[in-house]
Amino acid sequence: MAKSYGAKDISVLEGLDPVRKRPGMYIGGTGKPGLHHLIWEIVDNSVDEAMNGHATTIEVILHKDGESITVTDNGRGIPVDKYKDGRSVLEVILTTLHSGGKFDPGNYETSGGLHGVGSSVVNALSSDFQVRIKRDGKIYSQDYQFGKPLNKVKASGSSNRTGTEIFFRPDNTIFEDIGFDAEWIEKRMDNAAYLHPGLKLVFKNEVAKKKHAFLHEGGIVELLERVQKESKQPPVHIDAISINAKNIHPEFPKIEVALQWTEDTKEEILPFTNGIPNPHGGTHEAGIRDGVLKAIRGYFDQHNNAPKSLAISSEDIREGLKVIISVFLVSPQFQGQNKEKLNNPFVKQAVSSIVRSELERYLNGHPNTGDAICQRIIQSAKARAASRSAAQKVSRKRSLNTRLNLPGKLADCSSSLPEESELFIVEGDSAGGNAKQGRDRRTQAILPLRGKVLNAERESFAKVSSNKELKDIIDALGCGIGDNFSTKSLRYHKVILLMDADSDGHHIATLMLTFFYRYMPDLIAKGHLYIAQPPLFRIDYGNDTFWVLDEKQRDATLKKLEGKRKKKINVQRFKGLGEMMARTLKETTLDPTKRRLLRVEIPEGDEEETDKVISDLMGKDPSLRFSFIMENAESLDEVDL
Repeated sequence: MAKSYGAKDISVLEGLDPVRKRPGMYIGGTGKPGLHHLIWEIVDNSVDEAMNGHATTIEVILHKDGESITVTDNGRGIPVDKYKDGRSVLEVILTTLHSGGKFDPGNYETSGGLHGVGSSVVNALSSDFQVRIKRDGKIYSQDYQFGKPLNKVKASGSSNRTGTEIFFRPDNTIFEDIGFDAEWIEKRMDNAAYLHPGLKLVFKNEVAKKKHAFLHEGGIVELLERVQKESKQPPVHIDAISINAKNIHPEFPKIEVALQWTEDTKEEILPFTNGIPNPHGGTHEAGIRDGVLKAIRGYFDQHNNAPKSLAISSEDIREGLKVIISVFLVSPQFQGQNKEKLNNPFVKQAVSSIVRSELERYLNGHPNTGDAICQRIIQSAKARAASRSAAQKVSRKRSLNTRLNLPGKLADCSSSLPEESELFIVEGDSAGGNAKQGRDRRTQAILPLRGKVLNAERESFAKVSSNKELKDIIDALGCGIGDNFSTKSLRYHKVILLMDADSDGHHIATLMLTFFYRYMPDLIAKGHLYIAQPPLFRIDYGNDTFWVLDEKQRDATLKKLEGKRKKKINVQRFKGLGEMMARTLKETTLDPTKRRLLRVEIPEGDEEETDKVISDLMGKDPSLRFSFIMENAESLDEVDL
């Protein structure tokens, strides 16, 4: 007999209990990155004070035990006056999720932490947490264990200075190892000093008995110099190109960009938002890529200095490019509490527009630099063309070797020429079987989907790349994903989504489009992605047959035929591709001379809106989905819900 399930089985976690119960939701995990994230939550609050003109110095101390940290700043100090429930504001901030002064835009113009969970999360995950506040001429203190206050806020002395000092020791029952890595701390603080010129950051390592002070007046241009030197590759042009703009948008106060082409064979982009590193990039990184591409193409067109017979790709333009981009936003939207990826849709178009105009203006004003960059790009394009030519000579041998690692359920084509090969990604084994029978075996490959397709918008890179269905697609295409994506390794120049012509099929197609948009955007940009248009209905009118895509087209066809009233009309609805005969599927959907395909394209100028729609409809935040539906209620017939 099944166990009963009712009100007694429902648990409500209060206060900071959710953090201790599921720490990974708040800091990404309990390994080394999660442990060090505790430091950044506290340090980022101090940096926010500095960004808004209230602090000039931040000190981090790694104590002798190597397992505890003190962070001190000379900002205004956390408020200690009474909150409306009678507790000190300090205690409210340190014991309540989603509390703090950053929700009100009047307190901070920009900040790295907006969720109101940072300090309270560190408190919840620490076995010992002590806070000292200097403000209003006094020194206030309060102690905690596991997020619980041991005493009330008390005044313990006087001071004519202001600031916040926080000591914490992580809970060793939660973290795998609570030993901090001094090198990690030092590097992060060094980067922060570059991003905030004039801010002094001090790291005191009591374990090694060393002290380092970081102060970089040169800002991100100085950081770019360091990145370029670490690459050990000479620059193509001596002076870095610096782009600065303010008041771009009511939500976008400032952007800083430093970029330089080098002789390196790879590009490197370091993106930051409000001083927080975003290792997985986001909309600002997408904007910088797009802006650089358009500016360089514009410069080539204006000066007519590219050989007409040479095809220059985006990879050629960005090869060897080193970029630091730092954006400051009023309300940044991050993927995850660790802020690894920026999601604000409007940022991409704004960054692209600024970078395009400013970079093109700079190059036109510095023709020697512009010509040097163009020659570097032409050299890259020629080398890539030579490599492609050499690869084509051994393509058949390479194809035979790579097929050993292809997914077992893939019915591959016999051709080894990508330009004539097609991959149909088909919904279900039954439809896949029919497609295999009806295909042209020489040029058409079939990959059936089995099981649930992952929503790539809501999951991490690690989950996406390890998902069985998506991994099979990645392996079949052979071109990698994310930063490792390269169209030169693409095994099929037409990738065709073949799903049932019903709502379930549309949903699966939407999930697939989301995956390709986020992890293989060049597949769309270069015109390799298509959606098949299988018929939903067959209408026989005497000896004539009409294949129609949907109810609307069915009704229009019937209306036209019924006006004749001469022959018998028969209507057949296909429940799915698996119901079609292989011959029918070939005639309507597979045969290149008869089929209907939709090429997936994003028109120029619609990039921001496309990004926003995908983020709103496919993302984790249900309120954005609700808002989209309400705003488009009058045209819901056109929206696949």
